[in-house]
Amino acid sequence: MEIRKTKLEDLETVMAIYARARAFMAANGNPRQWANNNWPPESLIRNDIAEGNSYVCVTEDGEIAATFFYKYGENAELGYRAIEDGAWVGDDTYGVVHRMAVAGTVKGAATFCMEWCYQQSGHMRGDTHPDNKPMQGVFKKLGFRYCGIIHVVEDNDPRYAYERL
Repeated sequence: MEIRKTKLEDLETVMAIYARARAFMAANGNPRQWANNNWPPESLIRNDIAEGNSYVCVTEDGEIAATFFYKYGENAELGYRAIEDGAWVGDDTYGVVHRMAVAGTVKGAATFCMEWCYQQSGHMRGDTHPDNKPMQGVFKKLGFRYCGIIHVVEDNDPRYAYERL
């Protein structure tokens, strides 16, 4: 597998992967994270592509196995400035991953994507809904440390925040 930036011609496939992810989450104990507001909207993904922050994981056969948002920089996620019931471990520049979704056709695609992100920065942060047990498992499996709770503008549910140095 390889990671590359998402192209506009990938948009239909990427949105289908997000639709699959919403259905999977709703059917597996996480009905609120993306389902209530049809998250993420196509306009946001188009913006992510335009800004160069949207990526896909592609198999050797050219199939898109996963999609995600990745950004590296100082304060890569402004929403991470406020954290409750804990603290971030590091205070240097970091990469952030959001909107991870897999097509369900390749085992280990999310892990592959997360490892790629970490290799780009050496310092990663991410968050997920308390009901998103699969993503929490990926964070824990890859050595991310639970750091506390953050909040997002999309809804009122808290998010578990993770970090790996």
